[in-house]
Amino acid sequence: MTDTAAPIVTAPRIDAVFDLDALLTDDELEWRDRARRFAQERIAPIIEQDFEDQVFRRELVREAGELGFLGMHLSGYGCAGAGAVAYGLVCLELEAADSGWRTFVSVQGSLAMSAIHKYGSEEQKQRWLPGMAKGELIGCFALTEPQGGSDPAAMTTVARREGDEWVLDGAKRWIGLASLADVAVVWAKVADDAGEDAGVVRGFLVPTSTPGFTATPITGKLSMRASVQCDVTFDGVRLPADAMLPGARGLSGPFGCLNEARYGIVWGAMGAARSCLEAALARSMSREVFGKPIGANQLIQAKLADMLVEVEKGVLLALHLGRLKERGALTPAQISVGKLNSVREALRIAHDARAILGGDGITSEFPVMRHAANLESVRTYEGTDEVHQLVIGRALTGLNAF
Repeated sequence: MTDTAAPIVTAPRIDAVFDLDALLTDDELEWRDRARRFAQERIAPIIEQDFEDQVFRRELVREAGELGFLGMHLSGYGCAGAGAVAYGLVCLELEAADSGWRTFVSVQGSLAMSAIHKYGSEEQKQRWLPGMAKGELIGCFALTEPQGGSDPAAMTTVARREGDEWVLDGAKRWIGLASLADVAVVWAKVADDAGEDAGVVRGFLVPTSTPGFTATPITGKLSMRASVQCDVTFDGVRLPADAMLPGARGLSGPFGCLNEARYGIVWGAMGAARSCLEAALARSMSREVFGKPIGANQLIQAKLADMLVEVEKGVLLALHLGRLKERGALTPAQISVGKLNSVREALRIAHDARAILGGDGITSEFPVMRHAANLESVRTYEGTDEVHQLVIGRALTGLNAF
């Protein structure tokens, strides 16, 4: 990779304490810097207004594709074939700007593209993946249903066989990008009279132009406002037999994709946390109370120190998981440790940063309240805290408490 552009902004005081660069390869640093530049130059200047106006900048999707971010951890079909740590660093830098943009890259690459890449036929891969990698096509991943997302085995969306076609009926909720997508990866339970697949969850590729497919953006959100999540309905959606993903049978299919997305969150949440720390640090040195910067007070320095410790621990954990992933040794329980820790600590850092900023911390002059609001969504999707605690508990005890 080569990349020539204006210098990027760094956080010298944070970097001086936490020398992560020494643990990264040159290629990983190039990916990191490319993502940081995109986040700072293309997202950061407009994100507060986009959050206020509930706008997702679709015009930036192709730019993200040109930079190689979409499906970057996949190989072939126009994908970059980057390592797990490089992908994690991109997630961190994008979420330092806004969780909605890391979410987009996650939905597109870790969910929709990964599903096609892992489980699709060669024809399906050739049809969809090159355009998705370029950002010319957008995908979504329809798993969660209105009655609750933590129990996908209870899904009510049904696929029934009629001659040479599949017919989908049902509903999904909180489906990222669905109203913008060209293709939806839809998970449905096969009808009881459909032979050997009866009652089994299978994946289907649904062009969103198919009659009976409807995606309605969810309004009234106080989180992820610069992103798009939708209610989706399937009303007699007719698909050819070859719309089914041949390599996915049962819940192991969607779970394999969810683990890819959860891994990106481990890194991404630390980006939001770093952004909050940077805002609090800068304010602690510029705001004066009782004749001196508030950063000269012991209580403020204690908060800043604790925040840095958690960012450093979180990023080092993410790096450890990334190296495990690159060796093919990463387990779902280890991903749960990372997702649970990163999001939980990022929220604590956001709250402490808001306190340091005082009353001004609730305004859009600073990114902290936006990050805190977004992180509430990140805490819920791809497995709540409680779900990940139970995954870890099962790994520890060997007993299933779900």
